[in-house]
Amino acid sequence: MANEPAKVGIIGCMGRMGVANIEALKDESSLKLHAASEIAGHPMIGAKVAGTDILITDKAEDVFASCDVVIDFTPPGNTATHAGFAAKYGTRYIVGTTGLDGAAHDALDATADNATIVQAGNFSLGVNVMTAFVQKMAKVLDEDWDIEILEMHHRHKIDAPSGTAMMIGEAAALGRGVSLDDTAVKSRDGITRERKQGDIGFATLRGGSVIGEHEAIFASPSERLTIAHRAENRGLFASGAVKAAKWSLSKERGRFAMLDVLGLKDF
Repeated sequence: MANEPAKVGIIGCMGRMGVANIEALKDESSLKLHAASEIAGHPMIGAKVAGTDILITDKAEDVFASCDVVIDFTPPGNTATHAGFAAKYGTRYIVGTTGLDGAAHDALDATADNATIVQAGNFSLGVNVMTAFVQKMAKVLDEDWDIEILEMHHRHKIDAPSGTAMMIGEAAALGRGVSLDDTAVKSRDGITRERKQGDIGFATLRGGSVIGEHEAIFASPSERLTIAHRAENRGLFASGAVKAAKWSLSKERGRFAMLDVLGLKDF
């Protein structure tokens, strides 16, 4: 029936973000949890998702095959495989995985010919607004303004710089009309050369239970401008992912970012 809620699948349903995504779905009348998976050998395989009759499977393909849209925040490594499932079944795929390599991005690009992909380094509404402003600031402020991006996360995060930091860096590079690959400086140690004009620097901090903190610093010889975001709980990322899932239902195919979802692509 046309008015039935869309079927949503969650990959990595017992992870921090998997649990948060399931919780966020409870308040959405147009979306309904339909399937969930975890890695093979997980102790919850065969058990039910709390408060539902949905059995947790270790077959991610079955989740894609049975759902209208799938949300995936699992660690990098399986994204290309999952993208293949999305292409095979025409499933809308919401990707919150960070630390993606070139092969994963190529797989997402290829999948966009047959399915709708929404991929972002961060699904927070605030972070995406921040990203739009960073792009605009980088365009307005010339190379006399050095750009540095600082991020901090909990001790368990395995990729660095964070996907969000890289997303902010990409926005800065786009605003400057340069390639981030050519301008990014991701580490400094020992006696380094003088800072090159036009570089986009990154600094990474890890510790404790910090959910996510990001700053974009624009520093000129006479003044400094900082825009920052602090995540207070993981629910904000889940809310953004669910918003993206709802938005994706109106699209037949293509690769999109959260800026598209928020109408900020051409801000």
